[in-house]
Amino acid sequence: MAHDAQGNTGQALRAPGAQGADQEHVPGNVLVSIGALLLGMLLAALDQTIVSTALPTIVSDLGGLDHLSWVVTAYMLAATAATPLWGKLGDQYGRKRLFQTAIVIFLVGSALCGLAQDMPQLIAFRAVQGLGGGGLMVLSMAIVGDLVPPRDRGRYQGLFGAVFGATSVLGPLLGGLFTEHLSWRWVFYVNLPVGAVALVVIAAVLRLPPKSTRHTIDYLGTFLIASVATCLVLVASLGGTTWDWDSAQIIGLAVLGVLLAVAFVAVERRAAEPVLPLKLFRIRTFTLSAVISFIVGFAMFGAMTYLPTFLQVVHGISPTMSGVHMLPMVFGLLLSSTVSGQIVSRTGRWKVFPLAGTAVTTLGLLLLHQLDEHSSTGEMSAYFFVFGLGLGLVMQVLVLIVQNAVGYEDLGVATSGATFFRSIGASFGVAVFGTVFAGRLGDKLADAFRGVRLPSGVSADSLASDPRGIGSLPPRLRPAALHAYASAITDVFLYAAPVALLGFVLAWFLREDRLRASVTAPDVTETLASNPVERSSHDEVCRALSALGTREGRREVYRRITARAGYDLLPASSWLLLRIKRYGSVEPAVLAERSPVPLSVIIESARQVEERGLARRDGIDLVLTEPGRAVAERLAQAREESLAEMLGDWWGPDRPTDLVQLVKELNGELCGSEREEPHDGRPAVRLR
Repeated sequence: MAHDAQGNTGQALRAPGAQGADQEHVPGNVLVSIGALLLGMLLAALDQTIVSTALPTIVSDLGGLDHLSWVVTAYMLAATAATPLWGKLGDQYGRKRLFQTAIVIFLVGSALCGLAQDMPQLIAFRAVQGLGGGGLMVLSMAIVGDLVPPRDRGRYQGLFGAVFGATSVLGPLLGGLFTEHLSWRWVFYVNLPVGAVALVVIAAVLRLPPKSTRHTIDYLGTFLIASVATCLVLVASLGGTTWDWDSAQIIGLAVLGVLLAVAFVAVERRAAEPVLPLKLFRIRTFTLSAVISFIVGFAMFGAMTYLPTFLQVVHGISPTMSGVHMLPMVFGLLLSSTVSGQIVSRTGRWKVFPLAGTAVTTLGLLLLHQLDEHSSTGEMSAYFFVFGLGLGLVMQVLVLIVQNAVGYEDLGVATSGATFFRSIGASFGVAVFGTVFAGRLGDKLADAFRGVRLPSGVSADSLASDPRGIGSLPPRLRPAALHAYASAITDVFLYAAPVALLGFVLAWFLREDRLRASVTAPDVTETLASNPVERSSHDEVCRALSALGTREGRREVYRRITARAGYDLLPASSWLLLRIKRYGSVEPAVLAERSPVPLSVIIESARQVEERGLARRDGIDLVLTEPGRAVAERLAQAREESLAEMLGDWWGPDRPTDLVQLVKELNGELCGSEREEPHDGRPAVRLR
């Protein structure tokens, strides 16, 4: 149920004289709280993308081009590791307090990033920022569930998905604008005023009911899996650059990673609430989807990190315009993910999308490999678009098929598991891309200037660590340096293509089971977030049924439930009966004023229920008769059955009580509400 500003459980509000009109609303202070939550989510989502177009300038200022990848990876790893802890600690100790803590940690990390004087400092402070960012994401969406009733959660949580979509577009642009017109440090400083506003509003307005869910938190498992991921990324980023592949340090890191992985498996087998239940890997669909998710994250974030460097260094494009040049990739991703989600929602068929998506992603990587210092803007835009199109085709569907493959009790942890592997893939991809780029760049610059006399203070090594040195070269030598940079970056895409091709091969082994209706309501935050989404099974189903219940209302739900109940009534008559049942009485003229259903339709339905003895006049109000009450009860039962049908085999004989309660609660909120208007602007048709 909705909670008011004092933390009390609020019932549907009805204004005096509404006479049955739906006056339910979310109180204004709750809307202000949701606005502050959106600001928190905006900060965390923006910091996944805003840094990319600033990176070339950052490494030029601080040095250490070979460590560029860690500016991105440190944030991702920290956010990924912290996400499950924030979720469970919020359940246990109160989400408001934890959300405020996350904002403070994020703002401290942002301020320190802006003050960083060298790359090691920046990398360390980005990790601090990531710790807070993980909490902002998971807690902001969880708090929405505390603030608004179940029927509205899909709608409000959809706003958070819109924030992710917007930051995908705005992030690279804002990063370029701040870098070009202020300083790269403002990429981080901009978080401070926005975060301060969110912090003040949350402290002043947000009131949550006191509740506590006890958890056995898997601290050791979280630490171990984060350590395994860190070892893998360190091996990928330092091997062949800082240390040789056969050096004691790299071999030691690899061995340590294996030992930690073994320890993680042993711990998870005994953990009461494991961070990643090992039983999920016995489900073939989950295992395959996890690997493909890893590959998608690998390709997507690796490319997004290094394409701005290609544009700015090789083509001399400004930071701001490099963000503009990245938009075709973002639009391709958003377009294909939206279209694929809609098709899957309507058909329940999905196998073609991971196949097409991995194939197009592989093609996109091969096309990106063809780019060089002479490529036109049109050619680059087309190749970026194809690459984004491939990613979008596969990203959204992977989450849906994982949700479809598991039982209700594992729904939440399986969803976070699939997105977790995409996050680790993103971290690993950025590191591997960085290693390949740094290694290839050093070799190509050395080859290009072997035996060539360079200006004083300029060498192949200095050009590899700071691209600004290209400007000090004589005009006749600059093309060779630009070609070395161009080919070093585009070679990265060639090395990544076989990894994407592996995803295409694995996609063939996915078994296409028809999707439950309840998993055909994709969530953008699960698609675009770089760190895992953390929701319980109950919250995941609540979000999906809320979204589907609202959408289904636009598809003449009252025609179907009237037929299911076995009555020959106008759809508007069924809605009217349920509305009277909900509010006790309805005055048709006032109802017509307060709802989009035309007066003629309401009058016709009122006449029908009166003629059939289902309602009678009490003054100017309509109230139910005993037969009408029985009909309304049967209609409500039919609506509940239609909601339960969406759950497929989760609604089995041994269904959990919290799922039963959720369906009853949603049904009570949806039946006869303004969210489910029976009229779509066309004349009502009598069911036969």
